Amino acid sequence: MVSCGAFRSFLFEYDTPRIVLIRSRKVGLINRGVQLAILAYVIGWVFLWEKGYQETDSVVSSVTTKVKGVTLTNTSTLGARIWDVADYVVPPQEENTVFVMTNVILTLNQRQGRCPELPDDKTECKVKNNCVPGYVSTHSNGIQTGECIPYNSSIKTCEVFAWCPVEDDYHIPKPAFLQEAENFTILVKNNIWYPKFNFSKRNILPSINSTYLKNCIYDSQTDPFCPIFHLGKIVEAAGQNFQEMAVEGGVMALQINWDCNLDRAASHCVPKYSFRRLDNKDPAHTVSPGYNFRFAKYYKDSNGTESRTLVKAYGIRFDIIVFGKAGKFDVIPTMINIGSGLALFGVATVLCDIVVLYCMKKKYYYREKKYKYVEDYELIGTVTGELPKPVLLSVVPLFSQQECCCNYSFCSTFGSPNTLSVAVALKTYPREKT
Repeated sequence: MVSCGAFRSFLFEYDTPRIVLIRSRKVGLINRGVQLAILAYVIGWVFLWEKGYQETDSVVSSVTTKVKGVTLTNTSTLGARIWDVADYVVPPQEENTVFVMTNVILTLNQRQGRCPELPDDKTECKVKNNCVPGYVSTHSNGIQTGECIPYNSSIKTCEVFAWCPVEDDYHIPKPAFLQEAENFTILVKNNIWYPKFNFSKRNILPSINSTYLKNCIYDSQTDPFCPIFHLGKIVEAAGQNFQEMAVEGGVMALQINWDCNLDRAASHCVPKYSFRRLDNKDPAHTVSPGYNFRFAKYYKDSNGTESRTLVKAYGIRFDIIVFGKAGKFDVIPTMINIGSGLALFGVATVLCDIVVLYCMKKKYYYREKKYKYVEDYELIGTVTGELPKPVLLSVVPLFSQQECCCNYSFCSTFGSPNTLSVAVALKTYPREKT
């Protein structure tokens, strides 16, 4: 029965707002305060800060890079040697990325053959039976032949078929082999396009001429729009030490932000550069730090025997990350945000209703004034037995005999004083619940 009554109430009852004017300083101040906060949010945040009156579009970008710099090394193995871009930029071109080698382990004149494996827990041996023919592990330099041969005067290891001599990378050069890479420069050319507005631009601004481009170096204060960067300054701007990072390598981000307000002149749409290290160095986690990879340079000697130089390159990878958005006035987002702001004003009414009906001392009084229950006018006769029209209810004596004598003209018109009466017609109104 309860569920049936609830369903009937849901189906046959109708709620309509009722305006109740409450004279209360407390509630009035709350209402105006909330409305003022909503107005400040809509004007200050939505329209001024977030530019809610604009249509927006995301940037489409392309990036090319060019590294320049030369350095000299002099070692007992290689002697005096010049390193230029072709030596330390590997590979020559990547998408939105450039790798600069700063440290290296070289294994010269490798040929395929048989040689002792590097010593560790799994490769050291005493007798032949310690080595398994065909065995190879994740860290092996080759495939074991099953022989146990001397690695040096005191240690024996299993023989492997591999590129010999095998690489020994247990000791990383310190300081970095190419420590002068700090002074290398990188030119970043960036072209952007906002397809929705058919707006395009590049980071080499129209005000930059060839003379300026040949001599400028980016500086956030003096040359904020120069597209040529010192590698050392990039790392320093990210709060890192280049010489420490150069030993084991790392990953840097060169970020270009294109936030453009196209309601203003195109000259105000300019790039903003920022820098950060992506592989954050954590002193508490030193397993496999930095960035490195291997590649080889192959050649054949006069006898036609193939040889190679194996290079384990440590370096810094610079990722050029382009992001941003453009905005331009459009009537549709403007009207949507205005409508949303007006709708938010309803929050003030809801909040004040909660305070008045549930928090104030006279909440029951206010609740009685706010809610009024009205029965269906057409069903009153059926439910109460009353008719919705004037009905003669009774005959009520109006004047006594003495009073009639004083009102002779009235009595002579309507009859004798003993029988003088008047019919009272009452109009039936819908019953109210209070």
